[in-house]
Formats: sequence, structure tokens, C-alpha cells
Amino acid sequence: MGIDDIIYIVLLLFAIGFGHVLKKIEDPEQRKWTASAVGFMIMLTVSGLHIIHPLFCIAINALIITYADKMKCHIFSFVFTFVYLFFFRTTIYFGIPYPPGHTNLIHMMLTLKLVGLSFEVHDTYKAKKNSSDKHEFLKQEPTPTDIFHYSLCYIGLLAGPYYRYRTYYDFIYSPYWKYTDCTKQMTKRFLLAPMAAVIYIVFLNLFPWEYGQSDEFVYERPLWYRILYMLPQFLTFRMRLMTGMVLSECSCIIAGLGAYPTITRPRTGTGPQDYIKLLELDEHPEQLKKEDYNFDTVYNIDPWGVDFSPTVRTGMHCWNTTVQYWLAVYTYKRMSNKSLRTAFTMFISSYWHGVYIGYYLCLGSVPFYLPVEDIYDKLYRQPYSGTKRKIIDWIFWVPRLFAFSYMSLPFIYLYPDKIIRNWGAIYFMGHVVSLVAYIIGCFLRKMHRKSSKDSQPKKELIEGEKDHVKSE
Repeated sequence: MGIDDIIYIVLLLFAIGFGHVLKKIEDPEQRKWTASAVGFMIMLTVSGLHIIHPLFCIAINALIITYADKMKCHIFSFVFTFVYLFFFRTTIYFGIPYPPGHTNLIHMMLTLKLVGLSFEVHDTYKAKKNSSDKHEFLKQEPTPTDIFHYSLCYIGLLAGPYYRYRTYYDFIYSPYWKYTDCTKQMTKRFLLAPMAAVIYIVFLNLFPWEYGQSDEFVYERPLWYRILYMLPQFLTFRMRLMTGMVLSECSCIIAGLGAYPTITRPRTGTGPQDYIKLLELDEHPEQLKKEDYNFDTVYNIDPWGVDFSPTVRTGMHCWNTTVQYWLAVYTYKRMSNKSLRTAFTMFISSYWHGVYIGYYLCLGSVPFYLPVEDIYDKLYRQPYSGTKRKIIDWIFWVPRLFAFSYMSLPFIYLYPDKIIRNWGAIYFMGHVVSLVAYIIGCFLRKMHRKSSKDSQPKKELIEGEKDHVKSE
């Protein structure tokens, strides 16, 4: 574990600890300014003079969101913020020192929050213009000051989770967090972090990533060993990220951000699904005290689903779920060309992660793998249920695990020469097997359709004979 990782963990633990302090502040304006001040200090501490990048991005977006045409502000914000994100990561080519790694994490989250806010403002304006009764939209349009407060709030500043401006507004001005035991809720989630951290440290020492680049690994180890080595590599990769994600969730929970009545059916990223019920509860404060609350809105990972979901498609939806929500709502669903939706979304996800080719090879592999998986899923998994389905799920889990492990290697090694060396050590087996499986799958699907058509006339004949018997 490097110094950057240690600083990262310390800051997340500080955010959790400070949540106890913030929770004691009941005045909304004081809570808002305190959270922003702490966020600014964290940003300044890790960034130094490079703090100018996130502040400039916030300022321009505040102007766009506040003063631009509300029917187009989301487009302006999206283009500017993602173009600036590219500049931010290539400053050395413009004679400007590269920003610290922690500043990069901050800028990544700001990109989601600011662009997401522009869409919230656009969607709210559009709903009002069309007289649409959409309670989940913004209660009031944010001012430039509000946008700075939302952006600088220390909760989720480094590692997420992504939460909408509406969620932040409810955290500041609504009393939901007062009616639940935040410490108890946080403790349940917190226990996952040290477990993940221990697994990460132990397995990283037993199976170091650097060894996957060594001559001994590439030329002396047998093929089966090189293939199986992917599994502990993927384990350490996801345990490392899981540690940060869980701690960042805890910083939200302990402060009360994301607390909503369970009866309103909160979902990750978006918040309550039943805002009408929430409004009814707001009109009866005494009832709010009797409700059960959860923090599903800010849960960023489903640990069981990440490790044991049977397919890549379902496993993806369990990982970094608030970012998945952002990608689904602001890229996937906004793409008019349905055939390009998945590819475009994965490109934006890769672009958001960074400029390294590894991100694009990792996430860009998903649109090519999913069609292969879907063929076998529809033929051999979806038609069944009960015990048989559970057995089939475990059979599907094996190729799913290897697929995730294979696709994670570019994310680990990032550089093209290292990726080619590692993938080449196993003869690009993931690509070869997927291609062969796709060709065979297409043939099996064709045979299945032909079989279904052949059986259809027989079925109609039998039904016709039954009708004839009944008529007699």
C-alpha cells in the first residue's frame, strides 16, 4: 500500500469522524457552510495550487447552469466539463505540471456532480414548461452559491458516491437524518471495509501485480498457472476499490446524507421513487418520527452481487452503482441511436476514468462480450427457474469470473506494452474463446429457432384435434 493509498484512507476516515460533528449542527445554513469549508480544506490540502482546476470548473458550470438557456444548459455543461477534464489530464503538454492523483479523484466526482446538476436543472425546467407533475425534480433552481456549496461539500468529495443535487438539498434542509440511528446504520456497512482491506493486502503480497510482467511469469510458468493468476489479480483489484467505496458510503451515512423513509422506495443514485409519499410525510412531521429509514440512495456497491452474480451484465450493475446510475440516466438513455447506446456509454465511462489506453481496452471490451453472454443466457439460463436455475447460475458464474478477470487486466496495467505482454502470455485467450463461443452460439441459436418453428405446426395440429374432439 503506497503513500497515496494511505492518505486516501486517512482522509476517508477523517470524513467519517467529522460526520459526528456535522450531525450535531442543526441549523441548515451552518451545516451547509461547515460541510463546504471542510471540503475546501481537503481540496486545498491535497491539491495545493492545483485547486485552481476544480474551482475554475465549478465557476464556469455555475455560470452555465444559472444563466444559459435551460433547454441547452446540459449540453453546454457536458461539453465544457468533459473537454476540460481532458485538458486537466494533459496539462504537461501545455507546460503545466500534472495535478496530484487525489485532485484527479476530486475532479472526476465534480464532473459527475456538475454535469448531473445541469441535467437536473434542464429536466426540471422542461417538466414545468410541459406542466408535468414530476415531484422528484428540483424544489427550486440553485444559485451560483448553491452550486459551489454542492460541489465543495466534503462528503463524497474524493471517492463518491455520486448523489444528486436534490439529495444534497434534502440532506441540508430536510429532517430525515434526525430520525434514524446513523451510527448503527454506518457500522453495518463499515465492517466490510477492513475485511476488504485485509484481503487486498494479503493477496497483493502473495500475488503481486508486478510479477505478471516478469520474465519468469511469461516464459517459465505453465499456461494453466498464467491463466489462473488472473483470479487473485482481479480479487486484489476489486478489494482495493471496495475498501474506498465502502468508506465513502460510511462518510455519507454517518452524516445523514441519503437518509430517506424506506416506504418511499429509495434507489441508488436517484433517491426516493415515491416522492408523492415523501411529500405526504413532510406534511406530517410526527409521522416522520415513526418511519423506518435506509441509505440505499448512497450505496455504491453490492458486495454479494459483485462477487457472485451469474453474468457479466448483472455483475456490472452491482459495481460503482451510483456512477452506473449517472451513466444510465445521462448518457445511455439520452442516446437516441439505440444500437450505439452501450458503446457510447462505455466510451464515456472510459473517458471519465482517464486517458490511459487500459481504461478503453477494459471497458471497451464489454460491448463485445455481452452479445456472446446474452446468447447463452437466453438459451440455457433464462428459460429455467428454481433449483435448476440456481445450478445453472453457478455454471454461468465460472466464465463470468474469468471474463471479468481477463477484462480487468488492462485496468490494472494501463499501458499498451504491459497489457499486450500480460494478455499475450495467455495467448489472448479471452478474445479467442469469446469469438469461438459467439460463432457456436449463433449456430445454436439458429438451430433453436428452427426447432421452435418445426414444433409449432405440430402444436397447432394437436390443439386443432382437441377442438375437433370437443365439437363432436
